[in-house]
Amino acid sequence: MANIAGQIGYKVRNITHYGQPTIEINLDNAHGTHGTWVTSYSTMDTIEGTVTITVNHDTKFENMEISFVGTSQVFVDRLTSSPSMSGRTEATHRFLTLKQPMHDDDLPCPRRFEVGKVYTFPFYFTVPAHLLPRACAHTVASDHVRDMHMMLPPSMGDPSLAGFGDKLLDDLAPEMSKVIYGIKVRIVELRESDGKYSLLGEKIRKVRIKPAFEEQPPLNPDPSDPEYRPRQEKTIRKGLFKGKLGTLIAQSAQPKALVIPGARTTNDGSVTTMAKMLLRFDPADETNAPPRLGSLATKVKVSTYYASAPRANFPTRATLGYDLTQGIYTETISLSSLCIASGATWEKQGKSANPTAENDILRRDSGYSTSSSNDIADAFNNGILTASKNYRGGSFYTAKIAIPVTLPKNKNFLPTFHTCLISRTYVLSLHVSAHAPGFSDPSLRLKVPMQVCADGSDTGIEVARARSVEEVIRQEANQVFLPSSTATPTMAGAPGVATRGGAQDLPPEYAAYAPRVGRCNVRVTAVG
Repeated sequence: MANIAGQIGYKVRNITHYGQPTIEINLDNAHGTHGTWVTSYSTMDTIEGTVTITVNHDTKFENMEISFVGTSQVFVDRLTSSPSMSGRTEATHRFLTLKQPMHDDDLPCPRRFEVGKVYTFPFYFTVPAHLLPRACAHTVASDHVRDMHMMLPPSMGDPSLAGFGDKLLDDLAPEMSKVIYGIKVRIVELRESDGKYSLLGEKIRKVRIKPAFEEQPPLNPDPSDPEYRPRQEKTIRKGLFKGKLGTLIAQSAQPKALVIPGARTTNDGSVTTMAKMLLRFDPADETNAPPRLGSLATKVKVSTYYASAPRANFPTRATLGYDLTQGIYTETISLSSLCIASGATWEKQGKSANPTAENDILRRDSGYSTSSSNDIADAFNNGILTASKNYRGGSFYTAKIAIPVTLPKNKNFLPTFHTCLISRTYVLSLHVSAHAPGFSDPSLRLKVPMQVCADGSDTGIEVARARSVEEVIRQEANQVFLPSSTATPTMAGAPGVATRGGAQDLPPEYAAYAPRVGRCNVRVTAVG
């Protein structure tokens, strides 16, 4: 009976698809010069190809659309008190739609696909650098959140596309969140019975998008946020009933961003950065020596936040308890384990070396600090941590550690990004251990933000530079033909104000693309 039902279903599907056109989407640069399958596109890269349509019988249609779309898909499962009620909420956000211009002359006249002919429609899309404002129309807490939501997110959550080139790698994304891009073709017909449109055929070909992400300002975490711990103090005892040896302090800050290579680049080098840690030991007695430093282990925690409702602010773990529309998926990956016994040595400091509020750069809030990245580097080279709560004056000891951070090559790390529904963040964990003369070895664990950025592709960078030059030349040429006026100047001539016939009539993100848009120019060939 099961075989009979399967055969009936197979025949029904064949009958259903018999009247639909056959749609094939081909990418011009789907294969590299050495046979490598290239599917990655970055900011300002061009996606070129053709759409081929054939039919089994003459088929009337009303319109055809070729578009480049980007969609995020999320579902959140929550436990409910009643087993009969589902706790799942879902959301889909179409944040990008670019349509290939098609004129009446580009389509067959009359609007009919004839059997025995092959219809070929070329398409040309440019991956934009930013989204249009309507992609994020909900309320946000600040302009910075809006700016982050306007950035193009990378492809995520699709195992068939995750990776680099022809190498598929895990992108550490859960099945609950996906970001999918594709070339989409839709053919609609006009029904004579009721005069309504109906879908005649549809197909989508997924493409991998790896946008360029520039480094953002360092994150200033909330001291009450348990996700981060940039500083920790621990009291060390000599042994059971033997009193205190002193207080060990460790502090670190967000390192310089890791930069992953751009799409379709031949660079296969390591993605690395350098983290920095300052140590201080405040002895309980002047005769107490600092503990011997042992090892330092580094890990990275990858967090993917997803929500079935738009986010007004950046997500945090603290909001998960009462926000039923939000979820999180985390994975922790070990990076390295280093022996620092010989690499980091203690230096004895006098009481006068204690930092004051004016030169305590590492502990100064970024909202009040005017220090640059160079100042932070100077603080690492010459700075000293502030005293512990147990410090009673006198001499103390300091040490500095430079920690290499390298991403493993067996995972596909995505840039740090935030969208209306999905976010990806990273936390660097530093575990330093020491050897004290007591019965236990003290250890400190720090957790600091870590940012991952991405370079653009070589072709995308060149295209962006060329478009920028073309736009400047075009605006200068338009200014030559504008009529001069002796009237009092007004705001109409101010920068950023739209002028009639100028490029500023277009949204600023897409203004540079307008001169390159051309006709579709359909090509019809006979079969056989």
